[in-house]
Amino acid sequence: MKIAFVGKGGSGKTTLSSLFIRHLAAAQLPVVAVDADINQHLGPALGLDEHEAAALPAMGAHLPQIKEYLRGTNPRIADAGTMIKTTPPGRGSRLLRVVEDNPVYDLCARTVPLDGGAVRLMVTGPFNETDLGVSCYHSKVAAVELCLNHLVDGPGEYVVVDMTAGSDSFASGMFTRFDMTFLVAEPTRKGIAVYRQYKNYAQDFDVALRVVGNKVQGADDLAFLRDEVGDDLLVTVGHSNWVRSMEKGRPPLFAELEEPNRVALAEIRTAVDRAHERRDWARYTRQMVHFHLKNAESWGNARTGMDLTAQVDPEFCLGEAAAALV
Repeated sequence: MKIAFVGKGGSGKTTLSSLFIRHLAAAQLPVVAVDADINQHLGPALGLDEHEAAALPAMGAHLPQIKEYLRGTNPRIADAGTMIKTTPPGRGSRLLRVVEDNPVYDLCARTVPLDGGAVRLMVTGPFNETDLGVSCYHSKVAAVELCLNHLVDGPGEYVVVDMTAGSDSFASGMFTRFDMTFLVAEPTRKGIAVYRQYKNYAQDFDVALRVVGNKVQGADDLAFLRDEVGDDLLVTVGHSNWVRSMEKGRPPLFAELEEPNRVALAEIRTAVDRAHERRDWARYTRQMVHFHLKNAESWGNARTGMDLTAQVDPEFCLGEAAAALV
């Protein structure tokens, strides 16, 4: 299952995504965690110190190697240099699995031990001085989008992505790559504005969207969220002494997380598992191709000097490829 956590800056989406990752790890489930936010805070939220977080390999720095591996023997891709962030897999492409060892994980993933288990953590990398005035952050997220396009996952396998804040997620087709998107919203007008914007952008692409209310302090906050988002509200999370300790770098055992918050995490997992049962691999592949054709026409063809529409394999469906790997 592929899961995204989105929301406005400061809403608590990194905190919620890290709690959900810990929840899965405590259940001994395989997890690939990805920090795709311009503010790289997922590592520290999972317990890494400042030095350990800074030492994580940036996916963006390894984009050429990622492309070369994923290209495989696909005859429609002349060389890795012609691959763009939306290049879809085809016959001959290498696919990624959650539970496997491969060169992409060797380069970009590090194992993070958590209570009762461990997860693979990958990060896009921070926006640094060499990027200022030269590139946008979405160039770094290209590696994440390519990996998601080439990743096949099954029941009981989880990929959790902490996305960039606000509506920046819509600068690429990556927002359609998930079985479930959780929008973390505070009970404020600004929090609801991001929800409405996201829902409006996503509605034409069958994006499964649920709201997790955060920093909910009482009945009035709960009523506000219910009035504003209706049935999209899945669960709410209130004040947490456990989270406060975690943010100080001294988290207790995860089993000591407050009972209401543990129940909320279990409900989030149930919603994810149900969404995976409804996955339509054919639609997933069509959307991937749709955004590749848009990017090829908009800028890809001009940048590479090639007709990138020819990279689309019309007889390839990611679901069929996934079944062949089982």
